[in-house]
Amino acid sequence: MDTKQVLRDSRAWVRDQLKISVDFWLKHGMDPEHGGVYTCLDRKGEIYSTDKSVWMQGRCGWIFAYLCHVYGPREEWLAASKSCLDFMEAHCFNHEAGDRMYFTVTEDGKPLRQRRYYYSEAFCAMANAEYYGVTGDKARLERARWAYNMYWDLSHGGKDPTGLGPKTIPETRSGRAFGLPMIILNVIGVLMRVDPEHRAEYEERAQQCVDEIFTYHVKPDLKCVLENVDVDGTPRLYYTEGRTVNPGHDIEGSWFLLEHAHRTGDQELVRKAAQIFDWAIEAGWDQEYGGLLYFIDCLGKPPEAYEHDMKLWWPHNEILIASMMLYKDTGEQKYLDWFVKTLDYCKAHFADPEYGEWYGYLRRDGLPTMPSTKGSTFKGPFHLPRCLIQVDQTIGQILGED
Repeated sequence: MDTKQVLRDSRAWVRDQLKISVDFWLKHGMDPEHGGVYTCLDRKGEIYSTDKSVWMQGRCGWIFAYLCHVYGPREEWLAASKSCLDFMEAHCFNHEAGDRMYFTVTEDGKPLRQRRYYYSEAFCAMANAEYYGVTGDKARLERARWAYNMYWDLSHGGKDPTGLGPKTIPETRSGRAFGLPMIILNVIGVLMRVDPEHRAEYEERAQQCVDEIFTYHVKPDLKCVLENVDVDGTPRLYYTEGRTVNPGHDIEGSWFLLEHAHRTGDQELVRKAAQIFDWAIEAGWDQEYGGLLYFIDCLGKPPEAYEHDMKLWWPHNEILIASMMLYKDTGEQKYLDWFVKTLDYCKAHFADPEYGEWYGYLRRDGLPTMPSTKGSTFKGPFHLPRCLIQVDQTIGQILGED
């Protein structure tokens, strides 16, 4: 195998897919009338629902600002980012409940759904921070820090002004979710890059996130990362949610940890992140049909989620990012092999050469679910373009080429 040629060929395909993805969302997703982005798009890019995901306003706002950060500002990218930020600011805050953000709104911004989760705030913080980093607009940084602090406070025992409370009755069952420290670790990485004035605070909180992940969720005896554990980190293996492993989530978390290791020079953390990747992909890769299963049970018992054996686009995006980062960091051939194997699967099953972009949801055998979609409340211009940007940049670093 000519490794350099494999990397160059992969990079060329990735760059082509990035252009296709970005152009697809600019053409079909952006709302010129109300602002913001539609993400419920069918295979051809036609809108099948006008409801708007608040997560996606933040994610789209971030991705188009991040494109400017990596490749240089372009008018259409900045305009798309600003449109999402402005739409969020005008319509996505519940002013009667402490400015907690909604989960979905109508196309013109009327509130539809409030959720107890605070990921809307996380993606709002990312988007505003990245836009500030590109434009220097101080109001965006202020909003980013407000949203980030809201998330931090709520995830560390603060009272939710919506009054929604946890999913389960606290007197019966309380616990910890892996997603909470993982996502804010990623958000902090963006803030740290654009806002050096508060670097000490960001460094302290980032390390706290890493410590929480390893103290409570990483389980070497089970060879996995548990999504849900008791407050003290004790595994709760007596019911299905307590045994749930989301291999794609673990792999995403592994490269967030790698980024932290790069910032701090922590080589032991590189080893630990690699171990998380190894556990997740070895347990989650479908040996019969290929691709990564969505959920597995850490004890091999039946998963509760109906979609457990589906193949979703985003876990494969995370494999591509993490495997290439690990290949760069460790030089181990197995990570390049996983990258190539996953890229081949994505080319064969997710990428749509006729209409562009990637299918979001496949059956276990790799065929798109019907009707085929390119976007949904949860899929928009985020995981795929982020993956393609990250892989493009990492391969360039390995090759020493721009």
